[in-house]
Amino acid sequence: MAKKQAPLKSKRKSGSASPRNITPEPKRNETVKDDPPRAEPPPSPHVTTKNVPPPPKSPHPALSSSSRATLPAEAALSFLRDTKGSLSWSLRDLLQTLHISRDEAERAVALLQAQGYVQSHKSGEWITTQSGETVSGAKSPRFDRETVEAALTSLKERIQNTNKDRAAKFEITRAVAFGDFLIRDRTRVQAVEVGIELVWRDGETSGEHGGVHSAVQARAVELFLRQLRGRSAPLYLKPYSEWMDIRTHQKLL
Repeated sequence: MAKKQAPLKSKRKSGSASPRNITPEPKRNETVKDDPPRAEPPPSPHVTTKNVPPPPKSPHPALSSSSRATLPAEAALSFLRDTKGSLSWSLRDLLQTLHISRDEAERAVALLQAQGYVQSHKSGEWITTQSGETVSGAKSPRFDRETVEAALTSLKERIQNTNKDRAAKFEITRAVAFGDFLIRDRTRVQAVEVGIELVWRDGETSGEHGGVHSAVQARAVELFLRQLRGRSAPLYLKPYSEWMDIRTHQKLL
């Protein structure tokens, strides 16, 4: 029969450092319980950049982030462009042009003032500063109404001919014109801005939500708009955005 061995005595001296925290091993015949499984988070819905486009970047984030989404910075700046040639303008002019509430108009003016684009003129009146004219792209009004109306009529014809041409790369689905030519008491006006929404013949949309997916496509859009404009100096064509349909405008299609 084998002899029993005496248990080994610990050599740790009293008063020594406390033993390390070691998890005791389970006793014989004792079932080890596993930790309860963690609940997996529910799978997120499948989202692609095609059905949820990224928000458009604004050159003036303070203006667009503080204002409501219905009033992008570009819309407010389009109003400033229209004020070129006016001695002053009122809050009523702003809200009637952009079709916004009085609260939105007050917030927009406060932000434009903070940017240095407008300044108070007198009670209830404002003026657009030189910085405001520069950032909005305002130019001295130099076109008469007859020239502008003739240019818009010619553009309408080119839009219709383009949509009939199956060999064209794009189909034009929206065309809205806006600018100071809509102010009836102006004898001289600036070039008319025209928002154009394009649809590729393969079905993809080039506009605010469709966007362009490569530098080659972006170049194709730029070239197409340039050709559509032709040599008409009173016109300035740009990709369509929804705010253009909210503010005062003239539909060309």
